[in-house]
This record gives sequence, structure tokens and C-alpha cells, in this order.
Amino acid sequence: MHALVHAADVQDRDGGVNVMTTLFGLFPFLMTLFADGGYQGEQFQSGLKKAIATVNVEIVKRSDQAKGFVVLPKRWVVEQTFAWLGRCRRLAKDWECRNAKAFAFLKLASIRFMLRKLCKPS
Repeated sequence: MHALVHAADVQDRDGGVNVMTTLFGLFPFLMTLFADGGYQGEQFQSGLKKAIATVNVEIVKRSDQAKGFVVLPKRWVVEQTFAWLGRCRRLAKDWECRNAKAFAFLKLASIRFMLRKLCKPS
């Protein structure tokens, strides 16, 4: 749906506010944001509420009783998408020295991924 590429010295939590602000600006009908535990800090929550007051943030956490690997609801979709994008050789490592170039290759990989999904005979 949306992506931003920023410098490596920007924390995900800090860059997440920019991503969510532009995402919810493009798709104002979205109401819920599912995020992992790294985004539960006060800085992210207050920055997001300041930008978008109507969004409901749900933090998906791992259970304390869980032993070993456990598939977390909603989070596996993101992890699976990252794995599919990581199969593209250009995205497997950070080769790009310009953010615009990295963003372009991310879009190309996403287009390739969606075309394969759409053209796959069922």
C-alpha cells in the first residue's frame, strides 16, 4: 500500500510516524493499525495521535507463556511480505546509496510480486 525509505540512522519507531501519516492521508478510511512491540513507546503513540486522531493502534505482542516459535496474529502477513521481497536479489542486501533508488527497486519488486499473484493460474 505504501512505503518510505529513510536513512539507516532513523529508528523504525521515529520513521513510523512519517509512514503512518502519509499512509492514512492516502487511505483515510483505514481505522486500525496493527504494530509490534517496538512501536508501543510514548513517542510513537503521541506522534501518531497528533497526526491522525482517529486511528486505533493495536500492539501485537508475543504471549509470555509461549515456548519456542509462535505465529502471531496479523504479524505473519508482514513477515511473509518481507520474505517475498527479500527474494529479489537487489533487495537482499543494501546495495543502494540513494534512497530514491532503493525506493524504486522496492516498487519494482512489489510490482513483480503482484503480477505473479494476479497471473498465477488457480
